[in-house]
Amino acid sequence: MSLFLRRAGLGVGIVALQWLVLGRLQIWGAFPDAVLLYVVLIGLRHGRLEGSITGFALGVLMDALYGTWGMQMFVKTIIGFLIGLFPSKERLYFLFRPGFAFLGALITAFVHNGLLLILFAVQSGTRTITLVTVILLGSSIYTAFVGTLASLLTGRR
Repeated sequence: MSLFLRRAGLGVGIVALQWLVLGRLQIWGAFPDAVLLYVVLIGLRHGRLEGSITGFALGVLMDALYGTWGMQMFVKTIIGFLIGLFPSKERLYFLFRPGFAFLGALITAFVHNGLLLILFAVQSGTRTITLVTVILLGSSIYTAFVGTLASLLTGRR
């Protein structure tokens, strides 16, 4: 099987996992974003082009499932591109270290959720503190914990 088909199949599987399982594991309305973690992983491993393409493709799938046409695609493409901008030596250092995984996932999720929060607020015309506490803070911390757990489970020894 080609590398492209394996990555695409894994990406679709992660979107399905996000939609069917992780989206329902809410804690006070916050839920983790495994698709974001996968986009970050591809961006760290393979650079900005692959990170952007992965963010775009998986963002389109998430937009189709959640009905947020264009928002997930736009934000995940930007995140994949920005993560891929790190020099290759620095990118490989952050992959499997749990402390760096938590901090990196927290910062990335905070930027991602902040951009989504702005887009959701503009689209719906609302300004509530619940959006900030649940989407920005809660989901960012939850995503960071899931990223750390994934880093511990898949870490190279």
